[in-house]
Amino acid sequence: MNVTVVGSGYVGLVVAAGLAELGHNVICIDKDAEKIAQLREGKVPIFERHLEEVVRRQERRLRFSKNNLKAAVRQSDAIFIAVGTPIAPGGKCDLSYVDEVVDSVAEALSDVAFAHKLVVEKSTVPVGTGEQIARRLPKRVDVVSNPEFLREGTAVTDILYPDRIVVGTDSPKALAMMRELYRPLLDGSYALRADAVPCPESGKCPTRMIATTVESAEIIKHASNAFLAMKISFINAISAVCEQAGADVEDVARGMGTDSRIGPRFLRAGIGYGGSCFPKDLAAFRSVAGELGIDLDLLAEVERINVDQRQRFLEKVRFALGGRLKGKKVAALGISFKPGTDDVRESPALDIVRALIQEGCQVSAYDPAAADSARKMLYGIESRMRFASDPYAAAKNADAVLILTDWNEFAMMDLERLRDSMRDPVLVDGRNLFSPESMAELGFTYISVGRPAVNVSEPRATGTAG
Repeated sequence: MNVTVVGSGYVGLVVAAGLAELGHNVICIDKDAEKIAQLREGKVPIFERHLEEVVRRQERRLRFSKNNLKAAVRQSDAIFIAVGTPIAPGGKCDLSYVDEVVDSVAEALSDVAFAHKLVVEKSTVPVGTGEQIARRLPKRVDVVSNPEFLREGTAVTDILYPDRIVVGTDSPKALAMMRELYRPLLDGSYALRADAVPCPESGKCPTRMIATTVESAEIIKHASNAFLAMKISFINAISAVCEQAGADVEDVARGMGTDSRIGPRFLRAGIGYGGSCFPKDLAAFRSVAGELGIDLDLLAEVERINVDQRQRFLEKVRFALGGRLKGKKVAALGISFKPGTDDVRESPALDIVRALIQEGCQVSAYDPAAADSARKMLYGIESRMRFASDPYAAAKNADAVLILTDWNEFAMMDLERLRDSMRDPVLVDGRNLFSPESMAELGFTYISVGRPAVNVSEPRATGTAG
């Protein structure tokens, strides 16, 4: 099929590359001339495993353009809208970029004859958007909601081996076209290719398609992210109970997660969720529910717990350093909001680093991928910290090391070397990467989330670990 993807951001680029990998002819369009020039040279501007490999391999099927939307729309069977939907005041989705694309598609099709086309919502939009789009397009255009469930760090395998493909449409013809579009995933034939991106253990092959109405598909996306965020906030709230009761949140999560009705995923205590999706989608879902007369204050509590978790972690750092942060040297390991990506948008790690700097800490940071992104986000205060070349350089002469992102590189560190490079062997683990028992044996003062602290000296024990 001939496909146009409008938007070459995180979602648009991954979708365009994935569809080309499945054998379709794809043109990806964006207004950003610099980004398009990079992509034409095979340079991928985001850090995502397998993405550059696929973009370069599919150079014959995947093209990039800045100014060719009208021609691309006319030549395409399906037009995917994959532009940003940022938060506007009050928590609403700003649909101005979506509206601009719809107007351009309508204009492109206004004076030509065509048989049938799909306009596919890939951007995350509030329920009711598909109906509004359909009113502005010719009747021979079917509007389909096809929400993305991409996780940063595993986005390419997520699109090629998805848990499910949700398609919202009332048109049998549109549904048949979407089945054909994704046929190599639905029949498992893509995975059998010699050059296929390898299927991860968690990947589904073949996958299944869930057909719904447009409205149901739009809600599925928001409701899914809201539920996952709720699981994270729930286990973080439980971690506070565990700390006060002397229990271990890892044991509690394991006991809960083995219940098939609950499951273990997203039951990991830490410093909270971040990224470009959960915070935005929760606010947007609450906003659209409110417009429909539905009170979703439950999600406000999910957000409150998430913000509080960062403050609780800062209290742990204060406690570990005797109640005073000013003048202390701290190594921050991890800046991205999760491993496998250079994305620092809404990163709890970045918020914690900002707070440490504001309280007078000397911060030395290391992240395997996100240093450049972090420098841009820390504009104005970046001179008050430094970025190290590796974890051990960051920890040199540090009063404490903080684990803020659970990169596998940190879990595999030589802890004796790390300890010996520090001024004082204090490690505050916001991701529970290590066992308290092993850290005690190594001589660390070790404070984690929802578990008893070890080797805490008497002066520190007079405070509260939060």
